[in-house]
Amino acid sequence: MASRNRTTSLISIFLLLMGFLFTTKSVVAQSVDTQPVFQKSVSNLRNQRYCEVLLGKRTWLKLEVKVFNTQGLNHCPEAQWNTLTKESIEKTFDVSFVVLNGPRYWTMDEIQAAGSTVSDVKESFGGIEMNLRATIQLSLLKQLMGSKQYTPNEIVRTTNFIYRAGSAIYELTSPGGDVYVMQSYSQIVNPALSMKDLPVLGEQLKLPAGWTYRSRVLDQDLSLVANGIAYVLQDNLSNSYQRR
Repeated sequence: MASRNRTTSLISIFLLLMGFLFTTKSVVAQSVDTQPVFQKSVSNLRNQRYCEVLLGKRTWLKLEVKVFNTQGLNHCPEAQWNTLTKESIEKTFDVSFVVLNGPRYWTMDEIQAAGSTVSDVKESFGGIEMNLRATIQLSLLKQLMGSKQYTPNEIVRTTNFIYRAGSAIYELTSPGGDVYVMQSYSQIVNPALSMKDLPVLGEQLKLPAGWTYRSRVLDQDLSLVANGIAYVLQDNLSNSYQRR
């Protein structure tokens, strides 16, 4: 039972790992005073569907998580995605647990990234092809800590999320004034959630005291640069946001 509870808390951690599609085991080191040189770019992402499968393998006090992502290969066909089960994947790949993270949809227009992507290792999950995008090592302490809604987590990556002028963005503001911009919305909790719901999403959110949600249209491009570390949180619907 204790092991299953730890696994449940881990799911919260892993659902915050969005944005790893361009990162690798060794992230390019960047000084906080040095602007990263972005080497890869993917555009036309807004409202593009994707899914991830995360494979977790425990070894003593360590946990290795391999993140497979459909980005660039397919848009996570719904019929095939709905047939996937954690149990069948665990058996096929001989892993400790599986997280089915999706479907999700990007809410930015472009992603730029520093460093190289993970090798072109590819696997098929129920006929859905995915590339290995990251391998993450977690200590026992991090496994036990878990994660909470509306609480920022540090995610190691060097990226630039670009939101174009004339596009809508969706923001959470903390009581202390920190602003978090939505990077992807999720159909994990609410399978019917769509882009048209986002302007009034506050009606569905269970915001903690002092938090606010708003939608606005940009009059100029917005860049969210994570220079080695991104601060990412999730709302109660598993939508993900990065701190500005």
